[in-house]
Amino acid sequence: MERRYTVTLEKIINELALEIIYMPQGGEKRTVCSAEINRPGLALNGYFEYFDNARIQILGKSEFGFLEVLSPDKVAQHIDTFVAKRPPMIVVARKLDILPELIDACKKHEVPLLHSADTTSGTTAAMISFLNVQLAPRITRHGVLVEAYGEGILLVGDSGVGKSETAIELVKRGHRLIADDAVEIRRVSSKTLVGSAPDNIRHFIELRGIGIVNARRIFGMGAVKVTEKIDMVVQLEQWNNDKVYDRMGLENQYMDILGITVPMLTIPVKPGRNLAIIIEVAAMNNRQKKMGYNAAQELMQNLGMTDDTNRNEYTAF
Repeated sequence: MERRYTVTLEKIINELALEIIYMPQGGEKRTVCSAEINRPGLALNGYFEYFDNARIQILGKSEFGFLEVLSPDKVAQHIDTFVAKRPPMIVVARKLDILPELIDACKKHEVPLLHSADTTSGTTAAMISFLNVQLAPRITRHGVLVEAYGEGILLVGDSGVGKSETAIELVKRGHRLIADDAVEIRRVSSKTLVGSAPDNIRHFIELRGIGIVNARRIFGMGAVKVTEKIDMVVQLEQWNNDKVYDRMGLENQYMDILGITVPMLTIPVKPGRNLAIIIEVAAMNNRQKKMGYNAAQELMQNLGMTDDTNRNEYTAF
């Protein structure tokens, strides 16, 4: 069974800079477990067939416009019926004037009530984005995550293969370190993975023979980054003379992480190979592939060798 994660109202309030209108005692420690947001227009009209009270509720001009046409008694009744469902939090966008009936109902049912200065759409988008990250399914993988030329590269491989040393060389060449040793990977959407370091080891990196160093202190703030999407996985392994490695790059490899397929390369390691430069080229080449250009395919077309037989003959040279 997939683990469900939660986030406290306090974190949401601080992230979105929300103003507290009413907060019951200990309300900041309440948790939200759903990344879905609701505009309760139908709920305010009394329709609760598909109402999910685990969602944060956002009120904007439409909801207040509907309430304004009702009689005072109806307003109080509709609001009380809605708030009685006890959603985790109600947010009024655009700094709209809050109806006294809404404040009274929130106090009666102990539902947090907050103000947002942003538009309704802006508040909704910002909250969904934040909740998608905080509540995303996640795993922790042994590896190193770096950012090179805007591409998030996850380096994996056996201990001692050179992942951390490659990361340090990339940082020296102007790229950025996100995580070393343990990479926390979150699936923030159906197509996107985001990696970060656990808080207690962030910016630290281990170099055998030297020990633990702080990349931010040594190389500066520009050398580190808190999070980065994962665009490609690079598997580092010791060179095996009995193994045939891909020389053309025509066959695409992928790794499945949390149900998302990520492009993958296997790079053999042996003395004399500059792994940092190889990773840089891999990052730029991966970017070109995403933009629709494949150098290996163009070369094969130029040589008139587009079938598997000719491809094998070329590789044999």
